Amino acid sequence: MSSAATEPRENGPYEPGGPTTPGPAAHREETAAPARCLRRVRAVIFDTDGVITDSARLHAAAWKKAFDTCLETWRERSGATRTGPQDRFRPFDVDEDYRRHVDGRSRIDGAAAFLASRGLDLPMGTPQDPPGDDTVRAVAARKEKLFTDALREHGVDTWPGTLRLLRVLRREGMPMAVISASRHARELLSGAGVRATFDAVVDGHEAARLNLPGKPDPAVFLEAARRLGVPAAEAAVVEDALAGVEAGRRGGFGLVVGVDRTAGPTSAEDLREHGADVVVRDLAELLTEPGDDPGEENPGRRDTGRRDEES
Repeated sequence: MSSAATEPRENGPYEPGGPTTPGPAAHREETAAPARCLRRVRAVIFDTDGVITDSARLHAAAWKKAFDTCLETWRERSGATRTGPQDRFRPFDVDEDYRRHVDGRSRIDGAAAFLASRGLDLPMGTPQDPPGDDTVRAVAARKEKLFTDALREHGVDTWPGTLRLLRVLRREGMPMAVISASRHARELLSGAGVRATFDAVVDGHEAARLNLPGKPDPAVFLEAARRLGVPAAEAAVVEDALAGVEAGRRGGFGLVVGVDRTAGPTSAEDLREHGADVVVRDLAELLTEPGDDPGEENPGRRDTGRRDEES
Protein backbone atom coordinates (compact mmCIF):
# COMPACT_ATOMS: atom_id res chain seq x y z
CA MET A 1 0.00 0.00 0.00
CA SER A 2 1.01 3.62 -0.24
CA SER A 3 4.11 4.65 1.68
CA ALA A 4 2.17 7.75 2.73
CA ALA A 5 -0.21 5.65 4.78
CA THR A 6 -0.08 5.76 8.56
CA GLU A 7 2.11 2.93 9.82
CA PRO A 8 0.68 0.56 12.43
CA ARG A 9 2.99 0.11 15.38
CA GLU A 10 1.17 -2.39 17.57
CA ASN A 11 1.18 -6.08 16.79
CA GLY A 12 0.56 -7.61 20.19
CA PRO A 13 -2.81 -8.79 21.43
CA TYR A 14 -5.49 -6.42 22.62
CA GLU A 15 -5.67 -6.49 26.42
CA PRO A 16 -8.99 -5.22 27.81
CA GLY A 17 -7.42 -4.42 31.17
CA GLY A 18 -4.74 -2.21 29.68
CA PRO A 19 -1.08 -2.08 30.75
CA THR A 20 -0.08 -2.84 34.34
CA THR A 21 1.64 0.51 34.68
CA PRO A 22 -0.36 3.07 32.69
CA GLY A 23 1.68 5.45 30.58
CA PRO A 24 0.58 8.82 29.15
CA ALA A 25 -1.44 7.18 26.37
CA ALA A 26 -3.30 5.02 28.88
CA HIS A 27 -4.13 8.06 31.02
CA ARG A 28 -5.44 9.88 27.95
CA GLU A 29 -7.54 6.85 27.09
CA GLU A 30 -9.08 6.82 30.57
CA THR A 31 -10.40 10.34 30.04
CA ALA A 32 -11.23 10.05 26.34
CA ALA A 33 -14.80 9.87 25.08
CA PRO A 34 -16.29 9.04 21.67
CA ALA A 35 -16.62 12.02 19.35
CA ARG A 36 -20.06 13.60 19.07
CA CYS A 37 -20.82 11.85 15.76
CA LEU A 38 -20.44 8.46 17.49
CA ARG A 39 -22.51 9.52 20.49
CA ARG A 40 -25.44 9.97 18.11
CA VAL A 41 -25.58 6.27 17.19
CA ARG A 42 -26.51 3.17 19.20
CA ALA A 43 -24.06 0.69 17.65
CA VAL A 44 -20.89 0.61 15.55
CA ILE A 45 -20.01 -1.92 12.83
CA PHE A 46 -16.34 -2.19 11.85
CA ASP A 47 -14.73 -3.66 8.76
CA THR A 48 -11.67 -5.82 9.50
CA ASP A 49 -8.95 -5.48 6.84
CA GLY A 50 -7.46 -1.99 6.84
CA VAL A 51 -9.64 -0.81 9.73
CA ILE A 52 -8.67 -3.11 12.62
CA THR A 53 -5.79 -5.07 11.12
CA ASP A 54 -3.17 -4.04 8.58
CA SER A 55 -3.93 -7.18 6.58
CA ALA A 56 -4.88 -5.00 3.60
CA ARG A 57 -1.17 -4.80 2.80
CA LEU A 58 -0.90 -8.59 2.63
CA HIS A 59 -4.04 -8.78 0.51
CA ALA A 60 -2.71 -6.14 -1.90
CA ALA A 61 0.67 -7.86 -2.24
CA ALA A 62 -0.99 -11.24 -2.88
CA TRP A 63 -3.32 -9.72 -5.48
CA LYS A 64 -0.38 -8.10 -7.24
CA LYS A 65 1.51 -11.36 -7.60
CA ALA A 66 -1.60 -13.21 -8.77
CA PHE A 67 -2.72 -10.55 -11.24
CA ASP A 68 0.74 -9.76 -12.61
CA THR A 69 1.31 -13.44 -13.35
CA CYS A 70 -2.05 -13.64 -15.10
CA LEU A 71 -1.47 -10.44 -17.08
CA GLU A 72 1.94 -11.58 -18.27
CA THR A 73 0.53 -14.97 -19.28
CA TRP A 74 -2.19 -13.38 -21.38
CA ARG A 75 0.24 -10.85 -22.88
CA GLU A 76 2.38 -13.71 -24.15
CA ARG A 77 -0.63 -15.59 -25.47
CA SER A 78 -1.95 -12.53 -27.30
CA GLY A 79 1.43 -11.49 -28.71
CA ALA A 80 0.86 -7.94 -27.46
CA THR A 81 3.77 -5.56 -26.96
CA ARG A 82 4.18 -3.02 -24.18
CA THR A 83 2.46 0.26 -25.03
CA GLY A 84 2.83 2.35 -21.87
CA PRO A 85 0.22 3.58 -19.35
CA GLN A 86 -2.72 2.45 -21.50
CA ASP A 87 -1.33 -1.07 -21.90
CA ARG A 88 -4.06 -3.35 -20.57
CA PHE A 89 -1.42 -5.86 -19.52
CA ARG A 90 0.48 -3.33 -17.39
CA PRO A 91 1.20 -4.49 -13.81
CA PHE A 92 -1.41 -4.29 -11.09
CA ASP A 93 -1.08 -1.08 -9.04
CA VAL A 94 -1.23 -1.87 -5.31
CA ASP A 95 -2.65 1.58 -4.56
CA GLU A 96 -5.12 2.60 -7.25
CA ASP A 97 -6.09 -0.79 -8.72
CA TYR A 98 -6.43 -2.32 -5.27
CA ARG A 99 -8.51 0.58 -3.95
CA ARG A 100 -10.83 0.82 -6.94
CA HIS A 101 -11.38 -2.80 -7.88
CA VAL A 102 -10.69 -5.29 -5.10
CA ASP A 103 -10.57 -3.59 -1.69
CA GLY A 104 -13.58 -4.59 0.40
CA ARG A 105 -14.95 -7.05 -2.15
CA SER A 106 -15.11 -10.82 -1.91
CA ARG A 107 -12.20 -12.64 -3.51
CA ILE A 108 -14.23 -13.73 -6.55
CA ASP A 109 -15.91 -10.34 -7.03
CA GLY A 110 -12.56 -8.55 -6.74
CA ALA A 111 -10.85 -10.82 -9.25
CA ALA A 112 -13.72 -10.44 -11.71
CA ALA A 113 -13.85 -6.64 -11.31
CA PHE A 114 -10.13 -6.11 -11.90
CA LEU A 115 -9.89 -8.50 -14.85
CA ALA A 116 -12.91 -6.83 -16.45
CA SER A 117 -11.28 -3.43 -15.98
CA ARG A 118 -8.39 -4.68 -18.15
CA GLY A 119 -10.69 -6.16 -20.79
CA LEU A 120 -9.90 -9.77 -19.87
CA ASP A 121 -13.15 -11.69 -20.29
CA LEU A 122 -12.20 -14.92 -18.54
CA PRO A 123 -14.76 -17.62 -17.76
CA MET A 124 -15.81 -17.80 -14.11
CA GLY A 125 -14.65 -21.40 -13.68
CA THR A 126 -15.56 -23.65 -10.75
CA PRO A 127 -14.74 -23.63 -7.03
CA GLN A 128 -12.46 -26.61 -7.66
CA ASP A 129 -10.17 -24.69 -10.06
CA PRO A 130 -6.53 -24.84 -8.89
CA PRO A 131 -4.37 -21.68 -8.91
CA GLY A 132 -3.87 -20.55 -12.50
CA ASP A 133 -4.62 -17.97 -15.19
CA ASP A 134 -7.47 -19.40 -17.28
CA THR A 135 -10.51 -18.59 -15.13
CA VAL A 136 -11.55 -15.95 -12.60
CA ARG A 137 -11.66 -18.58 -9.87
CA ALA A 138 -8.19 -19.86 -10.79
CA VAL A 139 -6.72 -16.37 -10.42
CA ALA A 140 -8.59 -15.96 -7.12
CA ALA A 141 -7.27 -19.34 -5.96
CA ARG A 142 -3.69 -18.22 -6.63
CA LYS A 143 -4.29 -15.08 -4.61
CA GLU A 144 -5.76 -17.10 -1.74
CA LYS A 145 -2.70 -19.37 -1.57
CA LEU A 146 -0.31 -16.41 -1.68
CA PHE A 147 -2.23 -14.58 1.05
CA THR A 148 -2.48 -17.64 3.29
CA ASP A 149 1.24 -18.32 2.96
CA ALA A 150 2.09 -14.68 3.79
CA LEU A 151 -0.30 -14.62 6.75
CA ARG A 152 1.29 -17.71 8.27
CA GLU A 153 4.80 -16.40 7.69
CA HIS A 154 4.40 -12.77 8.73
CA GLY A 155 1.18 -12.39 10.71
CA VAL A 156 -0.47 -8.96 10.75
CA ASP A 157 -0.22 -5.75 12.72
CA THR A 158 -3.14 -3.94 14.32
CA TRP A 159 -3.80 -0.20 14.16
CA PRO A 160 -3.14 1.37 17.60
CA GLY A 161 -5.71 4.14 17.07
CA THR A 162 -8.37 1.54 16.35
CA LEU A 163 -7.52 -0.38 19.51
CA ARG A 164 -7.85 2.82 21.55
CA LEU A 165 -11.27 3.52 20.05
CA LEU A 166 -12.42 -0.07 20.66
CA ARG A 167 -11.42 0.12 24.31
CA VAL A 168 -13.23 3.42 24.84
CA LEU A 169 -16.38 2.23 23.06
CA ARG A 170 -16.38 -0.99 25.09
CA ARG A 171 -15.98 1.01 28.29
CA GLU A 172 -18.95 3.15 27.22
CA GLY A 173 -21.05 0.04 26.63
CA MET A 174 -21.45 0.57 22.88
CA PRO A 175 -22.65 -2.56 21.03
CA MET A 176 -20.14 -3.44 18.31
CA ALA A 177 -19.98 -5.85 15.39
CA VAL A 178 -17.26 -6.66 12.89
CA ILE A 179 -17.67 -7.74 9.27
CA SER A 180 -15.34 -8.93 6.56
CA ALA A 181 -15.49 -10.27 3.04
CA SER A 182 -12.57 -12.51 4.01
CA ARG A 183 -12.89 -16.06 5.30
CA HIS A 184 -9.78 -15.37 7.38
CA ALA A 185 -11.45 -12.70 9.53
CA ARG A 186 -11.90 -14.76 12.70
CA GLU A 187 -8.29 -15.93 12.47
CA LEU A 188 -7.12 -12.34 12.05
CA LEU A 189 -9.28 -11.04 14.92
CA SER A 190 -8.19 -13.84 17.25
CA GLY A 191 -4.55 -13.23 16.37
CA ALA A 192 -5.03 -9.55 17.17
CA GLY A 193 -6.68 -10.44 20.47
CA VAL A 194 -9.88 -8.49 19.73
CA ARG A 195 -12.36 -11.23 18.84
CA ALA A 196 -14.11 -11.09 22.24
CA THR A 197 -14.53 -7.31 21.93
CA PHE A 198 -17.34 -7.71 19.40
CA ASP A 199 -20.92 -8.76 20.02
CA ALA A 200 -21.31 -10.15 16.50
CA VAL A 201 -19.07 -11.30 13.64
CA VAL A 202 -20.24 -11.61 10.03
CA ASP A 203 -17.30 -12.88 7.97
CA GLY A 204 -16.86 -14.48 4.57
CA HIS A 205 -17.96 -17.87 5.86
CA GLU A 206 -21.17 -16.44 7.28
CA ALA A 207 -21.84 -14.41 4.13
CA ALA A 208 -21.49 -17.55 2.02
CA ARG A 209 -23.70 -19.59 4.36
CA LEU A 210 -26.43 -16.93 4.24
CA ASN A 211 -25.89 -16.27 0.52
CA LEU A 212 -25.28 -12.58 1.19
CA PRO A 213 -24.12 -10.54 -1.82
CA GLY A 214 -20.80 -8.72 -1.49
CA LYS A 215 -20.12 -5.02 -1.16
CA PRO A 216 -21.17 -2.51 -2.37
CA ASP A 217 -24.42 -4.30 -1.57
CA PRO A 218 -25.14 -3.50 2.12
CA ALA A 219 -26.36 -7.01 3.02
CA VAL A 220 -23.41 -7.93 5.26
CA PHE A 221 -23.72 -4.68 7.24
CA LEU A 222 -27.48 -5.05 7.54
CA GLU A 223 -27.01 -8.59 8.87
CA ALA A 224 -24.55 -7.29 11.47
CA ALA A 225 -27.00 -4.56 12.52
CA ARG A 226 -29.77 -7.16 12.77
CA ARG A 227 -27.63 -9.29 15.08
CA LEU A 228 -27.00 -6.25 17.28
CA GLY A 229 -30.71 -5.49 17.35
CA VAL A 230 -30.20 -1.92 16.13
CA PRO A 231 -31.79 -0.34 13.01
CA ALA A 232 -29.33 0.72 10.31
CA ALA A 233 -30.39 4.35 10.72
CA GLU A 234 -29.16 4.24 14.33
CA ALA A 235 -25.84 2.50 13.64
CA ALA A 236 -22.46 3.56 12.26
CA VAL A 237 -20.31 1.81 9.67
CA VAL A 238 -16.51 2.17 9.77
CA GLU A 239 -14.80 1.27 6.47
CA ASP A 240 -11.62 1.95 4.52
CA ALA A 241 -12.81 0.60 1.16
CA LEU A 242 -14.76 2.52 -1.48
CA ALA A 243 -17.10 -0.44 -1.89
CA GLY A 244 -17.59 -0.51 1.87
CA VAL A 245 -18.54 3.13 2.36
CA GLU A 246 -20.86 2.84 -0.63
CA ALA A 247 -22.49 -0.16 1.04
CA GLY A 248 -22.97 1.88 4.20
CA ARG A 249 -24.67 4.65 2.25
CA ARG A 250 -26.87 2.24 0.32
CA GLY A 251 -27.90 0.55 3.56
CA GLY A 252 -29.17 3.80 5.06
CA PHE A 253 -26.79 3.77 8.02
CA GLY A 254 -26.91 6.75 10.31
CA LEU A 255 -23.17 7.41 10.07
CA VAL A 256 -20.56 6.20 7.58
CA VAL A 257 -16.93 6.75 8.60
CA GLY A 258 -14.28 6.44 5.90
CA VAL A 259 -10.74 5.54 7.02
CA ASP A 260 -8.21 6.98 4.59
CA ARG A 261 -5.20 4.71 5.07
CA THR A 262 -3.59 5.48 1.69
CA ALA A 263 -3.59 9.28 2.12
CA GLY A 264 -3.44 9.67 -1.65
CA PRO A 265 -4.18 12.91 -3.52
CA THR A 266 -7.85 11.99 -4.08
CA SER A 267 -8.43 9.15 -1.60
CA ALA A 268 -10.30 11.19 1.02
CA GLU A 269 -12.57 12.80 -1.55
CA ASP A 270 -13.16 9.43 -3.20
CA LEU A 271 -14.38 8.08 0.13
CA ARG A 272 -16.73 11.03 0.52
CA GLU A 273 -18.05 10.66 -3.02
CA HIS A 274 -18.82 7.00 -2.37
CA GLY A 275 -20.77 7.75 0.79
CA ALA A 276 -18.56 8.62 3.79
CA ASP A 277 -19.98 11.29 6.09
CA VAL A 278 -16.70 11.65 7.99
CA VAL A 279 -13.17 10.81 6.78
CA VAL A 280 -10.25 10.21 9.14
CA ARG A 281 -6.75 8.88 8.70
CA ASP A 282 -6.70 7.21 12.10
CA LEU A 283 -9.63 6.14 14.26
CA ALA A 284 -8.15 7.81 17.32
CA GLU A 285 -9.39 11.01 15.66
CA LEU A 286 -12.87 9.86 16.72
CA LEU A 287 -11.95 10.30 20.40
CA THR A 288 -12.28 13.57 22.30
CA GLU A 289 -10.46 14.70 25.40
CA PRO A 290 -11.66 16.96 28.22
CA GLY A 291 -11.38 20.56 27.08
CA ASP A 292 -11.85 19.78 23.38
CA ASP A 293 -14.26 22.08 21.57
CA PRO A 294 -17.58 20.20 21.71
CA GLY A 295 -18.48 21.61 18.32
CA GLU A 296 -15.53 19.87 16.70
CA GLU A 297 -16.33 16.23 15.89
CA ASN A 298 -13.34 15.63 13.69
CA PRO A 299 -11.06 18.69 13.40
CA GLY A 300 -9.69 19.32 9.94
CA ARG A 301 -11.09 16.15 8.39
CA ARG A 302 -14.85 16.19 8.83
CA ASP A 303 -17.38 16.35 6.05
CA THR A 304 -20.31 18.73 6.13
CA GLY A 305 -22.94 15.99 6.18
CA ARG A 306 -24.58 13.18 4.28
CA ARG A 307 -25.00 13.68 0.57
CA ASP A 308 -28.31 13.13 -1.18
CA GLU A 309 -29.07 9.53 -2.06
CA GLU A 310 -28.52 8.58 -5.66
CA SER A 311 -31.65 7.76 -7.62
